[in-house]
Amino acid sequence: MLLNTLAGFAGFVALAAFPLVVEPRPAARSAPITVGADRLFTEYEHLIRGKRLALVSNHSGRLADGAHLADALHRYPRAQLRVLFGMEHDIRSNDYSVARDPETTVDRATGLPKHNLYGEHHKPTPEMLADVQVIVFDIQEVGARFYEHINILGFVMEAAAEQGIEVVVLDRPNPVTGVRQDGFLPDDSALFRFGSYAKVPVQHGMTMGELARLYNGERMLRGGKTVTLHVVPMVGWTRSMWYDQTGLEWRKPSPNLLTLDSLLAYVGTCLFESVNVSEGRGTDQPFEVIGAAWLDNAAMVKLLEGVNLRGVVFEPVVFTPVQKPYHGGPPELVGERLNGVRLRVTDRDAFEPYRAGVAMLWAVHRLHPDRLVWNDAVLDRLVATTRLKAMIVGGKRIAIEPMMTAPRRAPFFVVSSWVSSICSLPWSSLVTRAASTSLTVPARCMLSSIFRMTCPCSRSGNTAASMWADLLITGALPLS
Repeated sequence: MLLNTLAGFAGFVALAAFPLVVEPRPAARSAPITVGADRLFTEYEHLIRGKRLALVSNHSGRLADGAHLADALHRYPRAQLRVLFGMEHDIRSNDYSVARDPETTVDRATGLPKHNLYGEHHKPTPEMLADVQVIVFDIQEVGARFYEHINILGFVMEAAAEQGIEVVVLDRPNPVTGVRQDGFLPDDSALFRFGSYAKVPVQHGMTMGELARLYNGERMLRGGKTVTLHVVPMVGWTRSMWYDQTGLEWRKPSPNLLTLDSLLAYVGTCLFESVNVSEGRGTDQPFEVIGAAWLDNAAMVKLLEGVNLRGVVFEPVVFTPVQKPYHGGPPELVGERLNGVRLRVTDRDAFEPYRAGVAMLWAVHRLHPDRLVWNDAVLDRLVATTRLKAMIVGGKRIAIEPMMTAPRRAPFFVVSSWVSSICSLPWSSLVTRAASTSLTVPARCMLSSIFRMTCPCSRSGNTAASMWADLLITGALPLS
């Protein structure tokens, strides 16, 4: 047994040191990139030629010439587009002020049936997919697990696997770069849900195509299913690119994500949707400001200044939410004069949005535990674990400081001492060293498999060790 373990241990060392699995991280540059959708009708035409197609998309599914992919596929003479899957509104629009689509409707431009995956059904039914051979998936995600589209991807792949249908994912950039992962992994009881289909951290650091490969390659689909998957990659994108460095036109992923700044803040401050505090909807800086009439914003800023948060400063502000033309209804606390705190990013490459959001929520609770009202159902959708609320409510300041001051090994958050407590062999330094390198997703999957095979406690069913193996895949650790 010991010899086998040491042999596996040597193999792990060899793989961790193997230079070909290390993905280079060139400096970000401002240059146009080509998204997967713009390669579908040229280099990757064979994936759809002669096939009966379904399209899963929303307003973001645009080609470089501005045409929506639904219209381009409908006009394409070498394939037959049979059905559309979108969200709650017209597949080409994200204007929340217009009436929502029914669960099933007819797309006016193409005459095709269009099903809503944002309502009663997140997973296409066999009847919806009747006669479909290939599902094309093209949605711009935002870099956060609770933004539902990466979870809809899981449901779509699951349905395709059950029906023997191929899936083609057209890749698009992660708008907040692909170099950082942070936040909680979902509890097992929270998997396969609208906000947490698979065990990926809140800030996942992957593109839609990479997530599809992760779901499939690590058998993360429900029941361990796999699907015939094709990913049409981008050209020119590098992991350190921000969206405004891609040369792509900015299209609001959601009406309240007005700018890249609001999107970056949203990764953390979306947590405020779960409490009776405005997250800035109805202002020109949604998610960059939070507030309540009873909030002592000056004290909150002072409290946050004592927390080790990089690349951000906090400022007291006063604001009044109003209903904007693109809103489907009045935002929370509309018309009220609110004492707020503005999150202003000073160095976005150093900034850790999820930690900032948790710190802000902790600070509000620390100052006003009797005024803060939790919506546990919303919090469960956003966090998919009970650990965050338990940390904030039960731990006060001690709940936040370890998370903020723990050693960092960019780009992944790892705590080697935690691993040392699991295994008697010196896995800690080796796994940490490997995980803190910019490994590709397949390389992390390989490391995960080797760890499972060779670590004694992982093979004996140790839950924590298995979790560590899973975390190698995403390159992240839970915050607790």
